[in-house]
Amino acid sequence: MTDSLARPAPLADPHLVYDALAGDGPKDVVILGSTGSIGTQAIDLVLRNPDRFRVTALSANGGRVALLAEQAHRLRVRTVAVAREDAVPALREALAAAYGAGEPLPEILAGPDAATQVAASECHTVLNGITGSIGLAPTLAALAAGRTLALANKESLIVGGPLVKGLAKPGQIIPVDSEHAALFQALASGNRTDVRKLVVTASGGPFRGRTKAELDDVTVEDALAHPTWAMGPVITINSATFVNKGLEVIEAHLLYDIPFDRIEVVVHPQSYVHSMVEFTDGSTIAQATPPDMRGPIAIGLGWPERVPDAAPAFDWSKASTWEFFPLDNEAFPSVDLARHVGQLAGTAPAVFNAANEECVEAFLNGALPFNGIMETVTRVVEEHGTPVMGTSLTVSDVLEAETWARARARELTATTASAEARA
Repeated sequence: MTDSLARPAPLADPHLVYDALAGDGPKDVVILGSTGSIGTQAIDLVLRNPDRFRVTALSANGGRVALLAEQAHRLRVRTVAVAREDAVPALREALAAAYGAGEPLPEILAGPDAATQVAASECHTVLNGITGSIGLAPTLAALAAGRTLALANKESLIVGGPLVKGLAKPGQIIPVDSEHAALFQALASGNRTDVRKLVVTASGGPFRGRTKAELDDVTVEDALAHPTWAMGPVITINSATFVNKGLEVIEAHLLYDIPFDRIEVVVHPQSYVHSMVEFTDGSTIAQATPPDMRGPIAIGLGWPERVPDAAPAFDWSKASTWEFFPLDNEAFPSVDLARHVGQLAGTAPAVFNAANEECVEAFLNGALPFNGIMETVTRVVEEHGTPVMGTSLTVSDVLEAETWARARARELTATTASAEARA
């Protein structure tokens, strides 16, 4: 038996198809986080391919009920779920306005467990487009129910790595992050034993080329001005600090079972090459498209088939220049810190992620300077101590670690704000 066959399959393997796509008709899909960036683009893809996909349920936080109602009506879904119970009256009103007289309204689920309920509902694929570690429970529910999981919610894998790995079957997870969808496609061209290195690309965000000292006084507006991608505020700030890239390094390790010392980050301002795989013979396979998340979403929903015209292609008749630069780890220490917590494993990644979410919120509210984000996260990680490890890890352990990290990050942020006020 060869080594590649003897080793257990990684969480994401392009050579494996978890659920055979036999049968006629469109594939039933549940979309979690339907009113966010991933969700809205997924719905655009579905509406353009009604012969391939049919959405059966939607979930959202509940802050954009008019959009959620419009989506539900256009897709004719069976169920709509909102995390905020106080959004239900407005949602009922919006659904009544969106649907015609006599049209049956969808079932409404509400509360913090609503997304988890629809993640386990009858369907072929669950697209988890929720932002943040609150996506962990829906991720686990989809896996436990035997659904194919198109995973855009990287935080659920990062904070609950052993839990996810304990539930997922070979080929059950298909990554939707642009970088991991790129690695997924590039890995299809070779064998696992021939992989030398994964190369994760980063746009560089709005502060590429700046020193740490030059980042001291950047504003929220500066940090939100991403040069390439249109994303939500939390993800955009994570891109500016490179925390997003650090999380992707942990994710790559968990998805593809590649050691941290063989996962590299390079800065690629054009964002055309979404990631690369270097093989032992010296060949590097790169996956490249113009920046557009509909391509990775189409991989997540359609694999092993490709969806024609899912996203724009390059016009190779036009000249273009593609650049690559090394990451400045002094100005952006988040990737090295992420490697550290990834190697610690257990609850350490949950502490890192939760502390970062609190610090990003503090920065957005003007309570913490930009460099203070990573300084505070680093201190929280250092104070965490020995993480809960391995198969003994539970969801309660993850939640407890997150709760502590959030509280400690708020305490440190308040101390920083108080010191600056006195100064």
